[in-house]
Amino acid sequence: MITRFAPSPTGHLHKGHAFSALTAYENTRQKGGKFLLRIEDIDFNRCKSTHSRQILEDLDWLGIEWEEPVRVQSEHIDQYSRAATELLERGLLYPCFCTRKDIQREIEAAGQAPHGSEGPLYPGTCKRLPSGERARRTELGESYALRLDLDKAMAEIDSSITWNDTLQGPQEARPEILGDIVLVRKDIRTSYHLASVFDDGLQQVTDIVRGVDLFDSTHIHCVLQRLLGLPIPTYHHHRLLTDENGNRLAKRDRSITLKSLRDAGITAKQLKKELGFAV
Repeated sequence: MITRFAPSPTGHLHKGHAFSALTAYENTRQKGGKFLLRIEDIDFNRCKSTHSRQILEDLDWLGIEWEEPVRVQSEHIDQYSRAATELLERGLLYPCFCTRKDIQREIEAAGQAPHGSEGPLYPGTCKRLPSGERARRTELGESYALRLDLDKAMAEIDSSITWNDTLQGPQEARPEILGDIVLVRKDIRTSYHLASVFDDGLQQVTDIVRGVDLFDSTHIHCVLQRLLGLPIPTYHHHRLLTDENGNRLAKRDRSITLKSLRDAGITAKQLKKELGFAV
């Protein structure tokens, strides 16, 4: 068994992160497996090295031990780029020149757009562009993202895709709930979906523990795993922690960060007990 905790260093870890990390760690330790730490810092505008260092301190405070070396995604952009190029050469990606405003205008003009778990689905504006028009706009230097052509991807796979969640049981992938997702963003040469799936395959992760807020992403991740020739792991999508008002915990709420709890004199043993872990 190999599992991982893969935070983005966009702020300090909070109780919800502690719950997720401890769930993965304790499950792995009980089964004699390996626990990996991965820093998903591809969002260069929001991620900070100071937050990465704080993540290591917080996990050490919790008593979590991880395998070395820690994989830092920003150091491996070329690997993700090569994976995207492979998919592009197979005709499974297409350039999208749309801005967010362009997409919103297209949705409004259509009157009603299909909705997925993350909001309105991309209406396929650039998917319908003739190849000559794509080439012309590319030559003019227009910036673009690369989107997955889900229709072509599913036609290449030509079979249903199943995956298992330890809490919700066997699942059949329904990638249409996310549609033609962006796999290569305009500002970087990858995306969360591509980099995360690539790394899980590279690191031979067998069990993925993460919050239920990422349950729908798993449908599209399984498609990418099939396209890239990677095994589909077992998933465990745990509950999300909320505050006293029922709101999901967020990094912007500094009062519940692990650092603030530690500074207030709360011990790791006390926090583990509060979160339901044996101490």
